[in-house]
This record gives sequence, C-alpha cells and structure tokens, in this order.
Amino acid sequence: MSTLEEIKSRLDAHIGETVTVVSQAGRKKYTKRSGILRSTFPSLFVVELDEEAQFKQASYSYADVLTKNVDVNFAE
Repeated sequence: MSTLEEIKSRLDAHIGETVTVVSQAGRKKYTKRSGILRSTFPSLFVVELDEEAQFKQASYSYADVLTKNVDVNFAE
C-alpha cells in the first residue's frame, strides 16, 4: 500500500468529523481553516468550512499532506 493510499484511508475513517487544516500560503505564511470533512476522492478531499469562512468548501490533495504543505488535525 502506498503512502497516498494510507492518507486517504486515514481520512476515510474521519468523514463527517470536525477537522482543522493548516496549509502553506507562501513563505512563512499559513492559513488555518476549520470545518467538517465531507468527502474523499481518489486524489483529493473536501472540507466544508465553518460559516465565518469566506468560502463554503476547500479541497486539498493527499500529495500536499504527504509533502507536509498541508497539516490535518482531527477534533478529539
């Protein structure tokens, strides 16, 4: 099993749960968004963002998680 498949299966187990996603937005700049993990697809996953966010949804690729450009944290 490849690492991308492991990331996808880990996220599949948390569909419908609250997540916080921290992504790189440039040199020394990060964006932090919270929402609900809605769905996973073969190469990306979708987070429905909180009401205060400017966008309704955001999508991230598993490759970004693998390369540590995106960090996903689950609510306990």
